[in-house]
Amino acid sequence: MIRRYLADKLKQLATQFPAISLMGPRQSGKATLVKMAFPEYTYFSFKDPHVRELVRNDPRGFLNHTKDAPGVILDEVQHIPELFSYMQTHIDLHKKRGHFILTSPHNLLLNPAITQSLAGRIAILTLLPLSIHELTQAQKLPQTLDDTLFTGQYPIFYTDSLSVVDWHRSYINSYVERDVRQIQRVTDLSIFQKFLRLCAGRIGQVLNINSLSNDTGMSTHAIKQWLSILEATYIIFLLQPYYRNLGKRVIKSPKLYFYDTGLACSLLSITSSDQLFTHHIRGNLFESFIIADFIKQRHNKGLNPNIFFWRDKTDYEIDCIVEDATSLTPIEIKVSQTFSTHFFDHFKKWNEFAHTDPSANILLYGGELSQPTKRGTLV
Repeated sequence: MIRRYLADKLKQLATQFPAISLMGPRQSGKATLVKMAFPEYTYFSFKDPHVRELVRNDPRGFLNHTKDAPGVILDEVQHIPELFSYMQTHIDLHKKRGHFILTSPHNLLLNPAITQSLAGRIAILTLLPLSIHELTQAQKLPQTLDDTLFTGQYPIFYTDSLSVVDWHRSYINSYVERDVRQIQRVTDLSIFQKFLRLCAGRIGQVLNINSLSNDTGMSTHAIKQWLSILEATYIIFLLQPYYRNLGKRVIKSPKLYFYDTGLACSLLSITSSDQLFTHHIRGNLFESFIIADFIKQRHNKGLNPNIFFWRDKTDYEIDCIVEDATSLTPIEIKVSQTFSTHFFDHFKKWNEFAHTDPSANILLYGGELSQPTKRGTLV
């Protein structure tokens, strides 16, 4: 069993809130985590149509039947949004902390039933695929960078012997058939799959909706809706630019990344880690892998992401800006295993523009050396 660092925050919040929602992509380990954290709780899966029918026919009866249990795990709760308003009344009446643990592969914050019915009564957590630290602590981090990028970080690869190529292809097909149709009526799934592949080919690039529209033949409105589906189901995330107090000469469009590089490799028809070394998108995949890990670190602490990127209109760019209460930390990400002093060149413009000290610069690269330099820290 791989220890998930979100478990501590999950248990802590269960002592404070009546309900906890655990969101994240399919197969990220949500059900496994909540069963491990709350072994005495009664488990219900709403993937089962009979259970869904039972709850829809008598939601009050279902909630009353479980009120004396130590707690209840409601898995795949997105199937029964009508239950949330009944839960509000039940929670206000019984006031039991940590009684409901909800899981969903969809972002429930986009569901009005949650935001209206359970506001102030529910804590929201996100479980993404395994982080670098979780894999390292479990001594399961792949030996090479390319193996790591190609395999991805879904837990199943580190607990079972599976074909990476076959599993990802099946995941993508079932995702499109199940989640896409559940969120929005997409009439031509073949075009949506083409759209997915086009997104993978644009990993690490500034989002260009018009380009995606032209390449798919779909309207820009449809492309925006489809991007929202990918975000809501934790396939992609859009990294926002940092432009506060930095004037008008900066890019204000987001960059597109995938939460899991293994899925991106599959969409790009990469069938082995050996193909990655000379692939033109290898650097972008490494960048996506690292930035997604920064997001995982925050979510594992129950915090919102605090990272951005910066690019001005002359194409000077910093891959990642970490914003804390009193500081901004610029991070450049290079896949190369060989360090070059030129890697620090991009920081000069940022340091002048943002009035930051070069000692705060961090260069994260694919090699093995870590040391401080006059122009920043090499990691």
